[in-house]
Amino acid sequence: MLKKVCELSRKNGIPSFEGNKLHGNALKLFRSNQCVLLMTNSLKIERDGAILRVAFNRPEKKNAIDNAMWIALKEIFLESREDDKVRCVLLTGVGENFSAGVDLASFDRASSDAQHPFESAARAVADFNKPLIAAVKGVAVGGGATILFHADIVYVSKSLRMRLPFASLALAPEWGSSYMLQANIGAQRAAELFFTAQWIDSDLAVSYGLAAGAFADDELLAKADAKALEICRWPASVLCEIKECLRAHHKPHLDLAFQLERDAMARLAGSPDNIEAISALFEKRDPDFNRG
Repeated sequence: MLKKVCELSRKNGIPSFEGNKLHGNALKLFRSNQCVLLMTNSLKIERDGAILRVAFNRPEKKNAIDNAMWIALKEIFLESREDDKVRCVLLTGVGENFSAGVDLASFDRASSDAQHPFESAARAVADFNKPLIAAVKGVAVGGGATILFHADIVYVSKSLRMRLPFASLALAPEWGSSYMLQANIGAQRAAELFFTAQWIDSDLAVSYGLAAGAFADDELLAKADAKALEICRWPASVLCEIKECLRAHHKPHLDLAFQLERDAMARLAGSPDNIEAISALFEKRDPDFNRG
């Protein structure tokens, strides 16, 4: 889908990092009620009772998500879906930022004959059947923003800098965001954010309904943890049924959005406008979309 964009990234010397991958036998560590910590180059994962905390773990790259992280994210969400002892997942980022989005330099390192880890991770999160809370501070851009539209509750910090940069990159939205954003905040506000690619601070995020609350950076995780504990008082079966009632009517529209976005991305990636946008990004200048 973004192979041509990623080739441009490599040509411009953008480095990539492959972290350790999580596998099913490792994830079964979390089938106990003990507080367990697993840290890889991809994710930091902590099981504390019925709460599973998952954090993007590339702080030196503002938690830009490479293939190893997509694979690990997919596996942990699939495993948590089937684990009756997990009642709530809390998603956050290590360091000062949530996520700078897709690491373009690693995006094409998957077989063209198979579904890319980016897409399979998106479906695993979108189809997750239990409460998902996101605690977001600092940068949340691109895929680091659109993943939040699948969270049931989002809390942000005062340092939030969120952006949907797709228009500025001459690309289409992803993660089903073209549907989920307008389902969450309304069509006009969603159109405004997509068409302008403007930066979103914590005040705007709360006022538009992108977040349920904003807190100081040093209070954010504690507030999200407290809400997760409150939710985990109830049986997992009840929480799953409530989420199904909340989400089932979105599914056909979300499936269509995934397909429309995939098709649009295939048409736009590698186009002259996209090449200009990526070149301008690496050259630290404004793109010129009016060139003759």
